[in-house]
Amino acid sequence: MKAKRIIPCLDTRDGRVVKGVKFVDIRDAGDPVETARRFDAEGADELVFLDITATNEGRKTTLDAARRVVEAISIPLTVGGGISDLDGMAAIFDAGVSKVSINSAAIRRPALIDEAVARFGSDRIVVAIDCQAREGVYEVLINGGQVQAGRDMLAWALEVENRGAGEILLTSKDADGTKNGYDLTATRMLADALRIPVIASGGAGRKEDFFAAFAEGKADAALAASLFHFREVAIPELKDYLEEQGIPVRRAK
Repeated sequence: MKAKRIIPCLDTRDGRVVKGVKFVDIRDAGDPVETARRFDAEGADELVFLDITATNEGRKTTLDAARRVVEAISIPLTVGGGISDLDGMAAIFDAGVSKVSINSAAIRRPALIDEAVARFGSDRIVVAIDCQAREGVYEVLINGGQVQAGRDMLAWALEVENRGAGEILLTSKDADGTKNGYDLTATRMLADALRIPVIASGGAGRKEDFFAAFAEGKADAALAASLFHFREVAIPELKDYLEEQGIPVRRAK
């Protein structure tokens, strides 16, 4: 089994880290640079920086904040939110970011994935998929989880892979912020069907949830926000626990 990654997420709005429940009920969680620096020191493998209102507000991701986070850490950073064209991606990469995450723009124009992969490489392109269970199927959501995209989650994920994306970030709206655990059914559905890595996101509330994401959900990485932001679970303790359960994790060299 490949070593699993632990990835804190910085959801940002108006220059602050925030966290919500099921994509709403937002509350403040701190300064992005200070938070990123702390996660790096604690042993996070990567960070994800999402400008959660950029798409709905029709604006670009806040580049200055992303640049300041890059300068504060030594681990890879993925940036998403409001990214809709190749020039926007190029600007983010010029700021020192390792990967970009696209979501709504990819649904609206799937060829963007092909073009991004051709220009920047598969390993730098993450496609985020927000989903919600409805009548036994998983539907794709866009615009920060507020709009139904009219796409089936698995079918879209397979298309994303075929178009060359290097990784999928899967977030269940039903589980997001609940601390009741990841949506293991959705996560395993994609992990079983795809060759590219799947990052589980939405619902982590205790160390056991990460174990379930890896052991049952077959995720390659697990992303979480509030329990790291509010120090409910420490990354070093989480990695120790996972290793005790037989799950290999990355360690700083």
